[in-house]
Amino acid sequence: MTEHQVMALAAMCQVAKQVQKVAQYGQGSDHELEKLLNCIVETSPNSPEDVYQGKHNLREGYRILIAQLSAGADKDVEIVKYVGGLMQLERALSSKQNSLNELGRRIDDVKRRLDHFAITDDTVVAALADIYSSVLSPLGHRIQVYGKPELLKQQLTQNKIRALLLAGIRSAVLWRQMGGKRRHFFFAKRKILAIAKQSI
Repeated sequence: MTEHQVMALAAMCQVAKQVQKVAQYGQGSDHELEKLLNCIVETSPNSPEDVYQGKHNLREGYRILIAQLSAGADKDVEIVKYVGGLMQLERALSSKQNSLNELGRRIDDVKRRLDHFAITDDTVVAALADIYSSVLSPLGHRIQVYGKPELLKQQLTQNKIRALLLAGIRSAVLWRQMGGKRRHFFFAKRKILAIAKQSI
């Protein structure tokens, strides 16, 4: 278990928490949204840390990861389901070269928009959401989002959630690239906890 694997896990936890906030309360600050969405367009990083502009941007994710793995701590089943769903969807994506190519092309289109708009602009968030809907959703591993029905019906809420899930997929890709495996949750829990605690 490496520092970079744990970083990718923390990022997925942070995405899951933001999805939860948006779905249940209609909240989620633009600052948090910006930190997570930026990782989608960071496609040629010099180091894994560059994907998130530094580990300091993932402090909340590390804290959530520690809480999830600590004995006796409050566990959040939704967070576990979201992270597991992201990993499952990324595995489906990794086996489909056409989908990977389309994903890369569509992300490049969004990058060009960033010359004129902030990544949290509604039109950019909508474009990222559309990538999730048209490239990832057809792969068949739907991620069930839990929240208030009146919020989940709103287009802006749907767009934010899908854009965040796309950021989660980016982190799931990094997790796999760094050698992360599902079994690490069961056999390397102590190591994950130790690295996460050092990273806050």
